[in-house]
Amino acid sequence: MGQGYAERAYQARCLDISIDRPFEEFRRQYEQAVPPYDAEAFNALVARDAPWEDVLALMRERAPHDFLIYWSSGDLRPMMTLAGDSWHCVEYLMGNHTTAERMFRHDPAVMLYAPLRTVICEGPHGGARFVIEQPSRPFGSFGVDAILEVGRDLGREVAALLRHLRVPVPDGLSD
Repeated sequence: MGQGYAERAYQARCLDISIDRPFEEFRRQYEQAVPPYDAEAFNALVARDAPWEDVLALMRERAPHDFLIYWSSGDLRPMMTLAGDSWHCVEYLMGNHTTAERMFRHDPAVMLYAPLRTVICEGPHGGARFVIEQPSRPFGSFGVDAILEVGRDLGREVAALLRHLRVPVPDGLSD
């Protein structure tokens, strides 16, 4: 095996959606729709070497809108106010490891982009903003049709989540 590197380029499409609700209200709604990852429950499946169907069933039970929050920064405002910035902002890693597996089987490097990074922050006029990169773009850069199709599926799932949250869905989200 020789050494070397591969380079994949893609054009990002950042979706920055203005929401007509206050930051805290939208944050609360998002966190209800996208519950936290329960490491204990999923680790119990690993400990008993559960069949994949059990993982799929637990994900269906725990992620009613197809996503879980794997990590959150918490509100960055307290730290950023030390520099004089006053915006509320929370970063999240949102995903579904059963969806990620559908790409992982083709190339484990997809985990660079899974879970999805999202941001909820305060908008300039008092409402919230939801920011996410269109999932099909980075996953499409792998040049594997099956990975691109999962990226498009993720776009459709994000669109469904946004509709549930009564948020405008950008045109072509799953393109």
